[in-house]
Amino acid sequence: MSRILVALGGNAVKQAHEKGTYEEQFKNVRIACKHLLELVKKGHQLVITHGNGPQAGALLIQQETGISMGIPPQPLDIVNAMTQGQIGYMIQQTLTNYFIKEGINIPVATVATQVLVDKNDPDFKDPSKPVGPFYTKEEAEEVKKPNWIIKKVKPGEGKVYRRVVPSPDPIRIVDAEAIKRMVDAGIIVIASGGGGIPVIQREDGTYEGIEAVIDKDKAGERLAEVINPDIFLILTDVEKAYLNYGKPNQRPIDKMTLEEAKKYLEEGHFLAGSMGPKVLACIRFLEWGLKRGEKKRAIITALDKAVDAVEGRTGTHIVC
Repeated sequence: MSRILVALGGNAVKQAHEKGTYEEQFKNVRIACKHLLELVKKGHQLVITHGNGPQAGALLIQQETGISMGIPPQPLDIVNAMTQGQIGYMIQQTLTNYFIKEGINIPVATVATQVLVDKNDPDFKDPSKPVGPFYTKEEAEEVKKPNWIIKKVKPGEGKVYRRVVPSPDPIRIVDAEAIKRMVDAGIIVIASGGGGIPVIQREDGTYEGIEAVIDKDKAGERLAEVINPDIFLILTDVEKAYLNYGKPNQRPIDKMTLEEAKKYLEEGHFLAGSMGPKVLACIRFLEWGLKRGEKKRAIITALDKAVDAVEGRTGTHIVC
């Protein structure tokens, strides 16, 4: 069977219409892990990564609110580490509990993962990563603080605005060797959560954190270069990617070649704050495979369609 890198969207843990309570998030994780369990039962080896946009945005608000009570706020790299541990813990415990009930003896572990970025990345000047709650235009104007940047991240009207923060392009996984050894040992590893903890490298080779949230799909592709999966499976809130998304002539994409994916991305069919990074990550993954002389598979689909998509019955498949 296949080694699959599964990328779970942050909205798979905290839905846009929910408050984000402990109970809501654990309920959503249980739903997600049921689908991951089915992949494991079919013999696939999983490596898991996940987003953290809703959680990081909520935690940022909590950090900023605490200032008035004399509690010093933590920087964004620490917020990433916090949410990476939070979501990793929920997935790790839930998947382990399912394994216990099914009699499956596979260990699950979460790795606090650092990801190298460039301090001169242009996204530090023009932030693009949506975090936190969705707002209407009126709500956005009401809640916006002096240091916030809010952008429209979805087509249409209503709750289509979100706060955005810098999202530099990931260069490499700092903790690559530890992750690879664990995966090769048969452990289900949850790594690079929330795109990883963004760090830069000093002149002496040591690392320090920097305030940003890395896109989880782009970082997931860098993780793929470490663990060499057969399939890069991106699970989101739609069953398929669309051409002309949000327009009257939108149509779903069942399959596109690597060259078609590049063409559609350049033409602007995939929004920068949502489907764009997913398609770009898939393109990079396939190109990386070709450099190794291997033809990889990349799939984008909805969480509840994971098994059907891997077996070719649905989803958007990007192929060489």
